[in-house]
Amino acid sequence: MKDSLHSYMKVGIVHPMAFPDSNLIDSIKQIAEDEFFGAIEVAAIPDDVRDEVAGLLESSKLVIGYVGQARLLSEKLDLNSASPQQREAAISRIKVSVDEAYFLGAKLLAVLSGPTPAIEKREKAKELLVDSLSQICGYAKSKGELGIALEIFDREIDKKCLIGPTEEAVSVAKEVRRRHANFGLMVDLSHLPLLEESSEFALQTAQEYLVHVHIGTCMLKDKNHPAYGDKHPRFGIPGGVNDVDEVRLFLKTLMEIGYIGEGKQNVVAFEVKPLSGESPEVVIANAKRTLLEAWAKL
Repeated sequence: MKDSLHSYMKVGIVHPMAFPDSNLIDSIKQIAEDEFFGAIEVAAIPDDVRDEVAGLLESSKLVIGYVGQARLLSEKLDLNSASPQQREAAISRIKVSVDEAYFLGAKLLAVLSGPTPAIEKREKAKELLVDSLSQICGYAKSKGELGIALEIFDREIDKKCLIGPTEEAVSVAKEVRRRHANFGLMVDLSHLPLLEESSEFALQTAQEYLVHVHIGTCMLKDKNHPAYGDKHPRFGIPGGVNDVDEVRLFLKTLMEIGYIGEGKQNVVAFEVKPLSGESPEVVIANAKRTLLEAWAKL
């Protein structure tokens, strides 16, 4: 493509992945000062700097997303738990995230499903997940226009989530969307090899409910490598699955389904994480080069 990619999308980045060990304020400011980015995704912010972060984000003109997955994973919360007490705890904590997302000016809050149970229990787990998501969407809608997105993860290799295959994600989204227009799905290029799904299949299957996407890579060959599984290493890492050609195909399919296009400003966000000893700034620059090269090949 000869046109600027910024005329077809807003490029975003998942802050807590890109800067796992950096100073919170300085690293958010670094993204806010970089005109390449039109969007940022942040996780829970400590009380003592929340006002400062909110002010920084407000002045940035960035589209803000909220990473609710981080809270669910770090606190081992399960939105499809068969235990009423555990499921209510997960819903309650995400409602806290909803409140913080509004405070930070976020437009979208993302979550993930809980662990996948035994096969005979999966249908019931999906019913419970639909109920949990419906409660969260209703709570978010009662306070404003915040969207809620369910991110599709792997079921077999790393996170081992209920959702899971894209077709099953769509079945859940269909039920939630019946009652809540502020709900949709997030597809992450990094997760597609873990699901053994192609970009074309996943994006075309999810297109009716697609509200957000991530781009990144994963590693499947060496189980002893620190980046094995769903770790979002840099593009081009030896043994990695996705690189320029895979990003190009992902973008091509996004254009075909109308998620990106001339004059559109939907977010396409990097999710990349430096390994131990790697520079966040270099890994981010790597991601930019990968996206620009993929775009040039469209």
